[in-house]
Amino acid sequence: MTSTKTRALDAAIDLVGSQGLRALTHTRVDERAGIPKGSTSNHFRTRQALLSGVVDRLVELDTPADGAGFLPASAEEFVEALCRLFDHLTRENRIPTTARLVLFMEGSHDASLREDLSRGREVLESVVVVAMARLGARDPATAATTVAACFEGFLLHRIARHDETDPRPAFELVVRAALA
Repeated sequence: MTSTKTRALDAAIDLVGSQGLRALTHTRVDERAGIPKGSTSNHFRTRQALLSGVVDRLVELDTPADGAGFLPASAEEFVEALCRLFDHLTRENRIPTTARLVLFMEGSHDASLREDLSRGREVLESVVVVAMARLGARDPATAATTVAACFEGFLLHRIARHDETDPRPAFELVVRAALA
């Protein structure tokens, strides 16, 4: 059974991803989650605490339970995994991805949220650093940052502009360059 706190966070993600940041209130989260009035406020006393909880939940949803779960054996496997993840995030997981992008924009002028987002990115990027090192990248950290930047750019275009450009050629180029 899902906890009230998790139900509140999932509802908050749905609100932000489908209606934008202005839709995020404790009362609306309670309603969306189908939990007793005041439940969200009991877990997250302030809007800032709720935003931080949403970021943490998004990272939790995106991070494999087994940190070693992403260990491609070749550049081709790496690109294929990126493409599968991209399709997942922009199709069946479009609302949480939209919520993440909304939070990125909010983080541009909210230092506390920016710190939460940075911690989340570090967790996810660390998985890519390990994969790039395993594949022989000379500078796995820079390679991971570059792959992440390319990936995020395509995410932004797919979500915000409904751009259906195939990211595979760019992912192949970036991964090959990182491993050259």
